[in-house]
Amino acid sequence: MQTDTNRLTARIARTPEEIAAAQRLRYRVFVEEMGARPSPEDAALRLERDPFDPYVDHLVLIDNALAGDPLDRVVGVYRLMRDDVARAGIGFYSATEYDLGPLLASGRRMLELGRSCVHPDYRGGLAMHLLWSALGDYVVRHGIEIMFGTASFHGNDPGPLAEPLSYLWHHHLAPPELRVRALPGHHVEMNRMPAEAVDRLRALRAVPALIKAYLRLGGFVGDGAYVDPVFNTVDVFLVMDTQRMAARYRDYYGRTREAAR
Repeated sequence: MQTDTNRLTARIARTPEEIAAAQRLRYRVFVEEMGARPSPEDAALRLERDPFDPYVDHLVLIDNALAGDPLDRVVGVYRLMRDDVARAGIGFYSATEYDLGPLLASGRRMLELGRSCVHPDYRGGLAMHLLWSALGDYVVRHGIEIMFGTASFHGNDPGPLAEPLSYLWHHHLAPPELRVRALPGHHVEMNRMPAEAVDRLRALRAVPALIKAYLRLGGFVGDGAYVDPVFNTVDVFLVMDTQRMAARYRDYYGRTREAAR
């Protein structure tokens, strides 16, 4: 589907209804499409929610031309948790899977990215670019230095993912000062094949598009994958230092804004 930028608006959700619309899209993607297991209450409402939602900013992409149910007007979403908000409240969602000690000790301004998804009809068009352009404005406005979060492979068996996980480990492992580790008891080894046995092109084909996008911006992966049986995923930790990736970061958002004009 080709998207008309004149009918699409990317911004932070302003009302409870817009937040509910973001949760409806998350339900459609993570539950109905990817097989996550919702609570009975959420299933009855067709909303994907958790205790972190009241503390975050919900970046939404709204199709202003859609009629019908207002909860169906949000066609893209990102969940954003700033470090000052996390420290003063519930903390980071990623801390339920990874030891964030190295990042928390850095003293730098951080932003956790999560629950990224786009409606199936809008994938492959400008939707994700518009979301990332709005995200870039948010990062600049809040002086963010480090962005991080988990990104997922579909399915909860790491066995068939030996090659892409090994590729990420050998070629994109975070430097020690940014290298978080999956929590004890949940750490899944990513170094599952020797580097010389990994077919780079085949491995990259198996890496989800969102992870590849973060890598193109200079992102790194943490130590260890995490199997999430509730969401039916194998998660990896992505971290991006905006100082290290400054040139690529500026170039990417510059191209995004040109494409959206």
